[in-house]
Amino acid sequence: MSNKKLTLIENLLAEADVKINGTRPWDIQIHDEKFYDRVLRDGSLGLGESYMDGWWSAEKLDEFFFRVLGANLEKKVKDNWSLIFFIIFNNLFNRQSKKRAFAIGEHHYDLGNDLYIAMLDPRMVYTCGYWNWPVGEASNLTEAQEAKLDLVCRKLNLQSGQTVLDIGGGWGSFAKFAAEKYGAKVTVLTVSKEQVELGQKMCASLPVDFLLQDYRDVQGKFDHIVSLGMVEHVGYKNYRTYMEVVNRCLADDGLFLLHTIGSNESSKMTEPWIDKYIFTNSMLPSIKQFGQAFEGLFVMEDWQNFSADYDPTLMAWFDNFDKHWPELKSNYDDRFYRMWKYYLLSCAGSFRVRKNQLWQIVLSKKGVPGGYKSVR
Repeated sequence: MSNKKLTLIENLLAEADVKINGTRPWDIQIHDEKFYDRVLRDGSLGLGESYMDGWWSAEKLDEFFFRVLGANLEKKVKDNWSLIFFIIFNNLFNRQSKKRAFAIGEHHYDLGNDLYIAMLDPRMVYTCGYWNWPVGEASNLTEAQEAKLDLVCRKLNLQSGQTVLDIGGGWGSFAKFAAEKYGAKVTVLTVSKEQVELGQKMCASLPVDFLLQDYRDVQGKFDHIVSLGMVEHVGYKNYRTYMEVVNRCLADDGLFLLHTIGSNESSKMTEPWIDKYIFTNSMLPSIKQFGQAFEGLFVMEDWQNFSADYDPTLMAWFDNFDKHWPELKSNYDDRFYRMWKYYLLSCAGSFRVRKNQLWQIVLSKKGVPGGYKSVR
């Protein structure tokens, strides 16, 4: 490794107030000199893969990313040829087509229910909690997730006996809450076999149905529709189709609540490491992309951003994962541990620096008579 390359990396990191082999918790510790060439060659993908391989570490990985992403260093390392090919491929082909719909279930959500039981709250909510709600501040993950689920129900003005379609409903966390607390009848749509298996057990004896199905195949009419953390898998080529499906299945006087991570800029791809190792075929929507997708189909009634709440959510998930690793390690190897730690803590840093947003959007088909009463 040349002095020139070392100086280049040092200068880049200095812009983020990060030192090589420094003494502060966010400073990077280099364990293999091949790290430098790999990052300069492969950018963010090389950064993530070299961490998984044990070539570098940081005591506070979330704080490292808070600084690196805040300094926009990811835009200052040149794209390599594989990334350029990835961009071209993503533009030419529909990576979230119907025949690819189940790939994310197999790749991520079917990793093993033991992992998610250990990491998540008792209700198995795999979306951002609501920590700073107006009637009081949540003191733990369980309270934050209960507050979020209740927020969704209140925004829908959910009534006993009403039917709800939950697109991408996971293990049925919202469905179970809505059925127990509000008397709703919920249909859960998911592309994960593991989620269906555990979700049916969790929601046994409740008016909750699970469908292992792509959203494009859903039939019927529902009083309300929710989608919590699923549209990140839909892809920009399919946003309009997604909105048309929701419009078709929603009662004329019903509400659609969309809960999603959002991007500050319009893009047609996701971060390469996240795409390869965590959420394959995913991408984050922008306000512009959503606006174009539902134009002429819906009236926007409410748009809330509580993205800062994803930071403590992700930190709580990592604490749970880390605490239960001795029990989990028989099913996963040490490289998986580093991969999962990198995923959770890099995302925490990203939300902390407000690179990513978290939106809850309420839409109606014709506008709520007299105006929608916003709920927080």
